[in-house]
Amino acid sequence: MLRATVRRFLEKECKPRQAQWDRDGKVDRETWLKAGREGLLCTTIDAAYGGGGGDFGHAAVIVEEIGRSGVSGLGFNVHSDIAAPYIQRLGTAAQKDRWLPPCARGELILAIAMSEPGAGSDLKAIRTTARREGDEYVISGAKTFITNGLNCDLVIVVAKTDPALGAKGVSLIVVEADRPGFRKGRKLEKMGQEAADTAELFFEDVRVPVDNLLGEENKGFSYLMQELAQERLVIALGAASKMESMLEETVRYARERMVFGKPLFEFQNTRFKLAEIKTRTTAVRMLTDQYLAEHLKRKLTLEEAAIAKLFVTEELGRALDEMLQLYGGYGYMMEYPICRAYVDSRVMRIYGGTSEVMKELISRHL
Repeated sequence: MLRATVRRFLEKECKPRQAQWDRDGKVDRETWLKAGREGLLCTTIDAAYGGGGGDFGHAAVIVEEIGRSGVSGLGFNVHSDIAAPYIQRLGTAAQKDRWLPPCARGELILAIAMSEPGAGSDLKAIRTTARREGDEYVISGAKTFITNGLNCDLVIVVAKTDPALGAKGVSLIVVEADRPGFRKGRKLEKMGQEAADTAELFFEDVRVPVDNLLGEENKGFSYLMQELAQERLVIALGAASKMESMLEETVRYARERMVFGKPLFEFQNTRFKLAEIKTRTTAVRMLTDQYLAEHLKRKLTLEEAAIAKLFVTEELGRALDEMLQLYGGYGYMMEYPICRAYVDSRVMRIYGGTSEVMKELISRHL
């Protein structure tokens, strides 16, 4: 039932708005509010705080359907499955009461600010600081590549509360977007996902109450490590679904496209290439389903999540390149789903930790 609801929402409320979102560089707030009314935001958050009260299986359905639909730029997954769980797991009762219900309704949009101009996958290298002054933190620094950066109302900021301790001096602090000194920078121009409001964020002596700290001071790095497995599984699930949908689309195109008097599908090279992609797509689905089952039991390890993200995103990139080639010149036209999928998916091998970082993590367990 949830899958049918999500699919209908994407077809009715999102696809017709895609072109406008691309022009605006962000998804309109009304769509967020509609998603909240449909119960499509914060599905894993406790019902007591306005969420769906479901498990990660419900979140996975939404991730998969967004990947399947080809809708580009939605920041729902970052909001619901990456940022909100930090508040649910680490927040005090007062913090959860204040922030989670409007997040579930789509009234408050969440972002998480990790990456910096000089620190991407290497979170230990972040330079944003939060110094304690009485009952306040004073935050200074800059973040970049922040999804939901333009729309966000709340930002979970990764900052050094004790720079001398390195990774052991990192904390997670929630910053409201209307705080003096907080500024949203330019919308970043990207290769794909034009509707994703990816932005720079600046913190110039932003004062927030100590009560905005999530969890314990200087425990932020361990909190991040505990949640990164889910973030990487989310990316893998979306990539797997996109790979399946683009294979279906390409098979349909190959059966209809006439080349030298016969369907493109009738050429052995086409059939063999698609057979190879079908085989790899099946392997991708089996792996993601296995790790999804593990995560539903809270047994998914960082190593397994890294394997999932590395394998699935690399296979997706390879498959999209091979399928696009079958379209010839039409594959280079943005009006064709394969073209949008190609440019939108390239970043999957970068965000959430690059493929090279995934290999490093996996190699540590060899």
